[in-house]
Amino acid sequence: MSVVTAAPPVSRSFPRVALLALAAGAFVMCTAEFVIAGLLPDVAADLGVGISTAGLLISGYAAAIVVGGPLFVVAGTRVRRRRLLVFAAAVFVAGNVLSAVAGSYGLLMAGRVVSALGQGAFLATASVVAADLVSPSLRARAIALVFAGGTAANVAGSPLGALVGQLLGWRATFWAVAVLGAAALAAVAAVPATPPPTRTTLRGGLGAFGNRQVWLTLAIGMAGPGGLFAAYTYIAPLLTSAGGYPPEAIAPLLVLFGIGLLVGNSIGGRFGGRAQLRVLGIALAVLAAGLLGLAAGAHSPVVAPVLLVVVGAGAFAMVAPFMTRLIDQAAGAPLLAAAAGGSATNTGAALGAYVGGLAIDTPLGVTGPPAAGAAVAALGLVAVLAARTAATRYP
Repeated sequence: MSVVTAAPPVSRSFPRVALLALAAGAFVMCTAEFVIAGLLPDVAADLGVGISTAGLLISGYAAAIVVGGPLFVVAGTRVRRRRLLVFAAAVFVAGNVLSAVAGSYGLLMAGRVVSALGQGAFLATASVVAADLVSPSLRARAIALVFAGGTAANVAGSPLGALVGQLLGWRATFWAVAVLGAAALAAVAAVPATPPPTRTTLRGGLGAFGNRQVWLTLAIGMAGPGGLFAAYTYIAPLLTSAGGYPPEAIAPLLVLFGIGLLVGNSIGGRFGGRAQLRVLGIALAVLAAGLLGLAAGAHSPVVAPVLLVVVGAGAFAMVAPFMTRLIDQAAGAPLLAAAAGGSATNTGAALGAYVGGLAIDTPLGVTGPPAAGAAVAALGLVAVLAARTAATRYP
């Protein structure tokens, strides 16, 4: 029988410095995930591949998070969580260094996959550590603060990273991300130790997924990003073709969208700890209504900017209550559940983008993607209702 020494006591107040260190890691990693979109033409030209082939660097990253994140976490089931955080951050840094020095498309893809494995494990572990650092009533707020780093990456990190790549070359962006990742690694190494994970087998961890509420929560988590990315993937043609905005107005308009993300994340963190299903239901309803309104009112130069804020707020108000509920429902395997949550949201985003692509080829044209996104978000409301019903019948 192995003996595990007790971890130092964890503060049950609100350890803002430790949570900000985790948020810094989320910021760097989410920046790395999305920054490549602004560098695709340069990468394609330098490595001698087509734009569509270069675009697979985004798909490959997402697929590695979906598949590799849970596997990485399973492999580290018996590792102390702070140590797993540091190791995951180190893997992420190594992947970005490999990307920066890659002389071929294959090596760059390998670097992206390695980075994604580190990110998937880091974000899942950071969610659980954040929840463990605080009292139960503050869990949603703590998780929201961590994921505020990811939100900030969409608002500032990715645009700045793309600017660096345009000025200094795409490799400079990966070097910058690697350096920032190393700084984040040093920061999370100082995060207070949380209680060691319960010794469990893979079979025991997977047993937590016998709870129907875990699967319903995962379905809810897929619906939010699915609805969002059905529209967001094609937001530029919507705003230019339907809204009549010039191309140079897209970036300022997306700043409004980013403000909505920050507002929604804050709301979810404040209220998502007490009534998770209620907050998830309201957020999905707001998201669906905002997307439907965007489809109907995209031609209005006044309505569209307002609804961008609404859509962003509705989507990201789901983050904290979704992760908190998932961790709560999979009490026997919180790390594996959190990793599965990352897989669910990335899968939802990928499927949503695909559905949006189908919708834009319908007679609805550029207004098709937000209409399709509204339908996807509405399916999430069905999952919320099923979860409430199951909780009543099988308390």
